[in-house]
Amino acid sequence: MNERLSSLLKRYEELSLLIQDPDLVKDQKKYRDTMKEYSHLSEIAAIQNEIEELSRQTGDARVLVQEEKEPEMRELAREELKELETRLTHAEDKLKFLLVPKDPLDEKDIIMEIRAGTGGDEAALFASDLYRMYSRFAETRGWKFEIMNSNETELGGLKEIVFSISGSNVYENLRYESGVHRVQRVPATEASGRIHTSAVTVAVLPEADETEIDIKQEDLRIDVMRAGGPGGQCVNTTDSAVRITHLPSGLVVHCQDEKSQIKNKAKAMRILRARIYEMEEAKAAAERAEARKTQVGTGDRSERIRTYNFPQNRLTDHRINLTLYKLDLIMQGDVAELFDALKLSAREELLRTTSSEATAS
Repeated sequence: MNERLSSLLKRYEELSLLIQDPDLVKDQKKYRDTMKEYSHLSEIAAIQNEIEELSRQTGDARVLVQEEKEPEMRELAREELKELETRLTHAEDKLKFLLVPKDPLDEKDIIMEIRAGTGGDEAALFASDLYRMYSRFAETRGWKFEIMNSNETELGGLKEIVFSISGSNVYENLRYESGVHRVQRVPATEASGRIHTSAVTVAVLPEADETEIDIKQEDLRIDVMRAGGPGGQCVNTTDSAVRITHLPSGLVVHCQDEKSQIKNKAKAMRILRARIYEMEEAKAAAERAEARKTQVGTGDRSERIRTYNFPQNRLTDHRINLTLYKLDLIMQGDVAELFDALKLSAREELLRTTSSEATAS
């Protein structure tokens, strides 16, 4: 860690000079990338300066505790030393997290897919509730979201919905949502008041641009058809729905939300590109580090990650053993505490792995 810290601080000094170069702004991409790196390294440099100052103050306080003759003054010095040691520990922990290499995918936008699983209409209604939860959280962050494809039920639920979210560090916050979400509640249609258990699957795909994933036209089979659904304008009246099959992988994407066949095709290609990108990233990650399966799970869609228990107003994330008794607020988009806990757990696991590897080498 010390070697990495020294290297980053040296880079910070280099960037401090580089950003003063007036020619830098002529290349906007280079300027943005440089300023982003400089901002990150500035935080590391600031924390390191804080640690050095707290270390100096802690040393002075220890000397005062040892040399002070007056009992009351010595007790005050002990209290100050305790506070300084606590602040120093927190600063050192923060620095450790900042030194963990960031995943380049964290800054990507995403395509999220929510599908009703076991539970029939109740699962579809809960899929709709999850979509509402994520969209409200996106609104609080100032993110943009766009529905790409949806399949509604007559009761207002969602058999499936695919949508994109774009903004700052979207994937970093939502990457751990992939998996099976289990719900326990009394359905509105249940006359006897019995609690039902249903399930919904969620997939979070980092969105790839055309330069990252090259899809050959000859690898695609594109079919057009009339849109289907419970009703509404333009449903079953025009051949606007598009289904794209990627022959090498067998992946199939269907889009029908837009009135325009061209727009549906464009959305379908975005979804297909994201799915292929996810497959390639998952394969590469498995090859790089089979032993690095983090505590918060691998993102496997078959993994049951969370239970939403409505009668007890309880949410439990099974990967990090976190239970929160504010499910009503969470379903309204108040999920920052949950997402922060997942990110923290993942970073702690990565920090342990990185430290172990450094010790082994």
